[in-house]
Amino acid sequence: MLPQNKLQDVFFTALMAFVMVYAMICYNISLNVGGLKNFVFLAAFSEILIMWPIAVIVELLIVGKLSKILAFRFVTPGKDSPIMLILAISSMSVCLMCPIMSFAATILFKNAGSEFIAVWLQTTAFNFPVALFWQLFFAGPLVRNVFGLIMKKIGKQ
Repeated sequence: MLPQNKLQDVFFTALMAFVMVYAMICYNISLNVGGLKNFVFLAAFSEILIMWPIAVIVELLIVGKLSKILAFRFVTPGKDSPIMLILAISSMSVCLMCPIMSFAATILFKNAGSEFIAVWLQTTAFNFPVALFWQLFFAGPLVRNVFGLIMKKIGKQ
């Protein structure tokens, strides 16, 4: 199920952003420490307090609308199957969010100094395939199912 109104859109966005941001923070910390270790799962919560609100705001104000505009250049609502619409919008969202969130992470956590552009580009390049894979195969289906269950439960009350 997908959001049907603005309140649902904000809730869905917050849930999706949390799942995506948490996973990407865990991934980036793992890169920095030489691999995934148990402490990473807790350490990610210190960064998520900063990155999650950024992701929600960027998605709600910019990326949500723009990703649909871009996706609808490839797919047509009412003509193409719903899964194709979801995959197109999700893919365009990652194409936009990954460089933006990598930019924020580079500013806030990378201490890049005079190598800022190079560090940002490298961070984006490392993050993009993981973000796309995570979104299309795990976060997207998980969040849509959880969101659908919550909306169904709320609707029965």
